[in-house]
Amino acid sequence: MNKLILFELNEVPQKIVDYYCRVRPQSWMAQNYIQFNKFNSYSENPDHLNPWNTWPTVHRGIDSSQHKILDLNQDLEEQDKAYPTLWKILSEKKIKTGVFGSLHSYPLPQSTENIGFYVPDVFAQSAECHPKSVDSFQELNLSLSRKSARNVSRKVPKKSLFKLAIKSPQLGFKSNTISKVASQLIQEKSQKWKSTRRRTHQANLSFDIFYKLLQKEQPDFTTFFTNHVAACLHRYWAASFPDNYEVNHYSDDWIDRYDSEILYALDHADKMLARLAKFVNKNPEYKLIILSSMGQDAVKARPIKTQLYIKNSKEFLACFNIDKFESLPAMLPQFNYKLEGDNIEKFKTIANKTEINGKPLRYREHNAGHISIEMGHINQRDIVMKIGGEEIHPEKTGLKNVTISDQSSTTADHIPEGIFYVYHPSFKDSHMNMNVVPTCTIFPTVLNNFGLTIPDYAQKSNPHLI
Repeated sequence: MNKLILFELNEVPQKIVDYYCRVRPQSWMAQNYIQFNKFNSYSENPDHLNPWNTWPTVHRGIDSSQHKILDLNQDLEEQDKAYPTLWKILSEKKIKTGVFGSLHSYPLPQSTENIGFYVPDVFAQSAECHPKSVDSFQELNLSLSRKSARNVSRKVPKKSLFKLAIKSPQLGFKSNTISKVASQLIQEKSQKWKSTRRRTHQANLSFDIFYKLLQKEQPDFTTFFTNHVAACLHRYWAASFPDNYEVNHYSDDWIDRYDSEILYALDHADKMLARLAKFVNKNPEYKLIILSSMGQDAVKARPIKTQLYIKNSKEFLACFNIDKFESLPAMLPQFNYKLEGDNIEKFKTIANKTEINGKPLRYREHNAGHISIEMGHINQRDIVMKIGGEEIHPEKTGLKNVTISDQSSTTADHIPEGIFYVYHPSFKDSHMNMNVVPTCTIFPTVLNNFGLTIPDYAQKSNPHLI
């Protein structure tokens, strides 16, 4: 049995790793890449790929046609009973676990027995963590994520940062991390566009806390999720790889400004991995797994000046005669709501007669009145919302065309192919098989590593993976 660290490097494909090792030959990744046990992960999900449906496939061992987790903040009571997560199964079998930021990890488990630490994802509805000392950071983490969902907010939460600075030794923040955050805030004063790098520094703060918890608790199995590289890939692929497109509509100035943002994000991920490798070298009972549940590749390179969002949920849902609802965190341009009773059918009846700028309103309904609405209409001049052919005054719709500060579009989008690497200091030779590994097989392989019975619904394990 090996202890396992699962580093969830969201949406990074092999192409990006090859690029990084080529341009950063002195990086930890490039220096150690030859001795990884290397595979290509592959998502077999039949649905449109998104991280909130591909990571549950990793964590539960079944594809989305079975687990039916398609949106953030779904009610997962049924799924948790039928297809529990790796960390739930392991902790119930008295195998010590740690979870940090993995998608769909909210809410906190009722019992934290055999759980060294548990920090839910950034779409959590509240800030409770285990241990409670992390709550203050999670409050800031959730606030920053909400405010910077599309355009990065340049507001400085001074009080929250001051509180965290006081708790810095307890939480594990490195002085180097704090100084880089301070440097970032100074640079933004003269170069406002660099505010986009806040996402990376937010990930660095999270990692410092995770690393201290890892050292203290030394769980048998732990996860750490980061989205900071994926965010840059979506936005700035067209800047780093302008020749990947038949037509690139971005200006040379835009490309010059943002062409190093992917490298910047990767550099910080590389430093995280170097620290974890150092930990594994000192604690060889561990293996480090570097995984993406899918990847990205170039799709289009066309600037986005505005996107249409729901800016006032109360006004928007009033158009559907809804006055009681709960807003649930989501990733733009998606908006999630919890409705109850008659409001569910009331919404669906009116929504099916609704058009926004000439297109039917796109929404999905899940169990327990969970409604997911897709917005994000790009570069719209006006807002025209019609219900049953009758136009609603724009000021009463709750909608707004929001200016996109960096004009970044989805220049790269999701593909099934990702990465799956395993690092251990005992690996001396190159493992270049690069076999395709369906992400469903990771779940049973982890269970097998700990000597646990694999559920009937899951695939057989592959002992050669780890």
